[in-house]
Amino acid sequence: MTEPLLRVQPDPTDPRLTRRVTGMDHLGQPIETSVTVERPLTLYLNGQEIVTMMTILDRPEDLAIGYLLNQGMLKRQDRIAAVDYDEDLQVVVVRTDARTNFEEKLKKKTLTSGCAQGTAFGDLMEDFSSVQLPMSAELRTSWLYRLLHRINTLPSLYLEAGAIHGCALARQDEPIVYMEDVGRHNAVDKIAGWMFRNEEGPEDKIFYTTGRLTSEMVIKTVRMGIPILVSRSGFTAWGVELAREANLTLIGRCKGKRFVALAGESRIVFDADPAYVPEESAKHWRKNSLERMATDEG
Repeated sequence: MTEPLLRVQPDPTDPRLTRRVTGMDHLGQPIETSVTVERPLTLYLNGQEIVTMMTILDRPEDLAIGYLLNQGMLKRQDRIAAVDYDEDLQVVVVRTDARTNFEEKLKKKTLTSGCAQGTAFGDLMEDFSSVQLPMSAELRTSWLYRLLHRINTLPSLYLEAGAIHGCALARQDEPIVYMEDVGRHNAVDKIAGWMFRNEEGPEDKIFYTTGRLTSEMVIKTVRMGIPILVSRSGFTAWGVELAREANLTLIGRCKGKRFVALAGESRIVFDADPAYVPEESAKHWRKNSLERMATDEG
C-alpha cells in the first residue's frame, strides 16, 4: 500500500492552539466554545529585530525562515547557521553565515491587504520579473477535484475554533504540507520555510489557500517558484494582473466542481467530467466551526 504524501498538518487537539471560553448565543442561552489562541512572535535576523508577528506559534522556525525568504531578506542560496526559538520570551532568532543589515529596508515597510497586519517592503518585487515558472507543469482537473476533497477532510483548527486561514502544498492530487494560522500570509510563510529547510523543489507543486488571491499572495507564490495557485476565495485586480505577468496559473472560487481560472490557463488539462464530480458536502465547508455546524444541523 502506498504511503500518503502528507508530512505536516495541524493538530486541533494541541491545547496550546485553542482555548475554551463561555458566552451566550443568539437566543440568550449560555454556551461554551473553542477560540483560536494567537500570540506575538518577535523575529530577529542575526542581531537585528525585524518584525513582531501575531501567530498561533505552532511552527515558529518555519514561519521565521519563510517570512525572511518572502521579504527578500534571505536568498535560496544563503546558508542558515542556526534557528533559535525561546518559547518563554516568544522570540525566534535566525542566524546566517553572512552579515546582514536591513535598517534601510525596514524604513520602507508598507501595510498590505493580508489580514493580521501583513507587511511587505518597497523592493519586495525586486526579483519578481526575473522568476521563470515552469511551463511543463500541469493541473489536471481530476487532480484538482480529488485534492480539494482531501484538503477539506483534513483535521483542521478552523473546524475546531474558526478565525484561521489554511494553506497547502500539493503534488498532483496529494497534499504534502498543510499549515494554518491567523493570517494567511503566515501560513504561506510557514510553507516557504518548510520547503527551504527540507530542500523541497517547487517545480511540480500546486499551492492551495483558503484566502483571497491578492497581490501579496501572487507575489509570494511566484517568489517561491510554484507555478499553480488555487483558492476557495476570489481575486483582486492587481493579483490577476501580476499572475498574468508572471504566467502563474491562477484559479479561484474553487468549490466542489466549480472554479474560475484568470491566468495561466494553458497548464489546465480538462480530463474530468464535472457531471460525475459530487457536490461538496456542507460538513466539509471551511466557513463554519464545529459548534455552528452542529447548531445548523440541529
